[in-house]
Amino acid sequence: MSTPNSFPALNAKAARNLATATVTAPQWDEISPRWLLKLLPYVDVDGGVYRVNRVVSKVPGPTVELLTVDEGEPKLPNTFVDYEETPREYHLSTIQTILHTHTRITDLYSNRFDQLREQVRLTVEALKEKEEREILTHPKFGILNTVAPQQKIQTRKGPPTPDDLDELLSLVWKKPAFFLAHPKVIAAFGREATRRGVPPPTVSIFGSPFITWRGIPLIPSDKLPLSKEGTSSILLLRVGENQRGVVGLQKAGVTGEIEPGLSVRYMGTNENSIASHLVTRYFSVAALDEDAIGLLENVSVTNYHEYVYPQA
Repeated sequence: MSTPNSFPALNAKAARNLATATVTAPQWDEISPRWLLKLLPYVDVDGGVYRVNRVVSKVPGPTVELLTVDEGEPKLPNTFVDYEETPREYHLSTIQTILHTHTRITDLYSNRFDQLREQVRLTVEALKEKEEREILTHPKFGILNTVAPQQKIQTRKGPPTPDDLDELLSLVWKKPAFFLAHPKVIAAFGREATRRGVPPPTVSIFGSPFITWRGIPLIPSDKLPLSKEGTSSILLLRVGENQRGVVGLQKAGVTGEIEPGLSVRYMGTNENSIASHLVTRYFSVAALDEDAIGLLENVSVTNYHEYVYPQA
């Protein structure tokens, strides 16, 4: 019986020839739902560079000079909107690999499963897993590494409590979209909320249940780092270009595109009957305003409670 992630039974030599991809195909338990990629709105970047124009902030005071008039004809202020002279530019990053498949395998063993399609599918799964990890942890543009210092807070006592998440909401209060945390962190928050008598309600997204706090879902991602000491972080994001939030960047319309920003190109067959396909993904991520991301740091997942029930 073949699983959704496997191929029909082949002889040993054929199996060796089949496993010739230049990336390691993920096992079923290594493939995650990648909720972040589903919830993050993407912007098509023409030319490969995305520029984020920001208004120069005047602190203290408003950016635009205004006057409230109750009576008379006072002189109105003169004003203009000043933008940063050197706005940040995001260049699309590339994830690539070359997939090798023996033509004998695709010709002889594709009666029930299209072997080439399955090889491409597993390669794309591995590519998307890496994309989500890079969106969170890339040293240049990763969300965790671009949080403004004033948007970072510490937990009160270690475990993620409702008070900590409320404090995080005070940082990203303009239309927050979702929390993002490691699954163990979400479990730890569930314990703390239940301990305080406020078990978090659930909501269904994409047909799956998620716990919420203040109506905002906590989205799990195993790509968020979890230290050996059992500490991690919680992100709160505002998303969307119109909301001046976090947006994913991609280049659509490339040659051999199988979905926006993802292409598979045939590179030919060599003298050993090995067919090669170039798999490419162009992507990046940008935060349009500093207050679009909030980060709760040093969240402990090792705290458990003992419940004492009254005896009859």
